Amino acid sequence: MSTVKSRREQYSQATRAALIEAATRRFAERGFAGTSLEDVAADIQATRGAVYHHFTSKTALFEAVFDQLETGVVERSAAAAARAADPWQGAIAALNVFLDECCDPVYGKVVWREAPLALGWHRWRECEERYAYGLISQLIGALMDSGYLERQPLATTTSITFHMLGAAGLALAEAAEPDKPRVRDEYAAVIGRLMYGLRAEPRP
Repeated sequence: MSTVKSRREQYSQATRAALIEAATRRFAERGFAGTSLEDVAADIQATRGAVYHHFTSKTALFEAVFDQLETGVVERSAAAAARAADPWQGAIAALNVFLDECCDPVYGKVVWREAPLALGWHRWRECEERYAYGLISQLIGALMDSGYLERQPLATTTSITFHMLGAAGLALAEAAEPDKPRVRDEYAAVIGRLMYGLRAEPRP
């Protein structure tokens, strides 16, 4: 019985993963309003009932897609910071990963353009804070603890940085494809200068 159960679980997990992958493509290409559960089911040759077995609604499916995309970006940003030689270089590395990810058409479309419509503004902000806020607070705390930044109220500094990065993400998502590299570099330069302005003392 355990073998049968294991196979069923594996099949269920594979179906869920396939639905999320298909939905990611659909939401990125056609948006939340232009995607139906029937479309997603048809893409993997499943029934509408199979979708409802895993997700109670299109919004729930969208949130699963959102979760996967945001989790990936936060993990890659955190990994880049962890590989750096010091907290300052770590913060810059995480910033660069985030800005590069925001140039990705799938991440930009789903997370920054469609999510406020699909989830509602307040729910979207809650989700954004759940994923990014903790990492930002961790990086800023490390900068203060190591003496790179002047000691400031951590919550306030994190909130300001969070909203600043949100502005960058939205700008990159809305920028025309040929303009993305320029917009990305402009935001990287300005955010870098703002961070430098908070430094405790000049460092090489």
